[in-house]
Amino acid sequence: MTYSMANNLIRHVTLRQLQIFEAVVRLGGYTRAAKTLHLTQPTVSMQIKKLSETIGHPLLEQIGRHIQPTAVGRDVYSATQDILSRLVMLGDSASEIEGIIKGELRIAVITTAKYFMPHLLGSFIAQHPQVKPRLTVTNRAKVLERLKSNEDDLLIMGQVPQDLEVQSYPFINNELVVVAPPNHPLEDVNSITLEQLSQERFLVREKGSGTRQAVDRLFAEQDIKITPYMELGSSEAIKQGVMAGLGLSVLSRHNLRLELAGKHIVILNVNGFPLIRRWYAVHLKNKQLTRVTRTFLDFLLNESDHILNDALNKQDS
Repeated sequence: MTYSMANNLIRHVTLRQLQIFEAVVRLGGYTRAAKTLHLTQPTVSMQIKKLSETIGHPLLEQIGRHIQPTAVGRDVYSATQDILSRLVMLGDSASEIEGIIKGELRIAVITTAKYFMPHLLGSFIAQHPQVKPRLTVTNRAKVLERLKSNEDDLLIMGQVPQDLEVQSYPFINNELVVVAPPNHPLEDVNSITLEQLSQERFLVREKGSGTRQAVDRLFAEQDIKITPYMELGSSEAIKQGVMAGLGLSVLSRHNLRLELAGKHIVILNVNGFPLIRRWYAVHLKNKQLTRVTRTFLDFLLNESDHILNDALNKQDS
């Protein structure tokens, strides 16, 4: 690159244009980039057009329904990632000199984690009040989409994807238990077999749910077939169905604090349960974590257990 070409880029390319371009490529389209950056779609399109004109080459092309970077666009994307990453590091260095943890923290969690993550975020923000949390709660499929497109600093899930290059950190147990409405005939039965359980009406999460996968795997290992009575899209809907007497289900104990305390739901004594899984904090491998993210990750690994136990004890007292 000649001096005059480099000087032209320095004079006319803005950091905002690079940020917009990076978001369009990473998220695979103008609409999602506009939503993430809180801009209108015409603004995003205009800035991409200006950036392309300054570079002197088209940076994006439409292939079917998808937006893909051109050959030049891939080079610009790589350079943009480097520039933005270095700016994040610069911001981290400045805040480290000030001795303050501050900045945005973007966390996405699967639906069943919404029952404990607010407790953890609340405790973390109490320690670091200049951190601005952004919490997204959605189903596993959408969390995986967000992970692939690198939309968040950390993602919280119960099963780590095997088809993505990720770094994962287990931080608390995810205890899955069999639940029933009070006064169910099996309430006082000890050592209920999986065969007995399979004869009951069973409420299950949608296919792809981590809880559903864990339960299906357990029954398959014992060569026992279970026919779902109802398939529901959220743990909240399943809890309501159980309390209404529609059937039994398997839920995370973290999701049941209020219902157990109020004796609206009971846990059955079933062989093979509780299933002990782990909750994981996950990010793409080689992702540059901000200082805020590193601090929060350290907080999860070292403090989450006793914070949640304290919250449970307060609720029981």
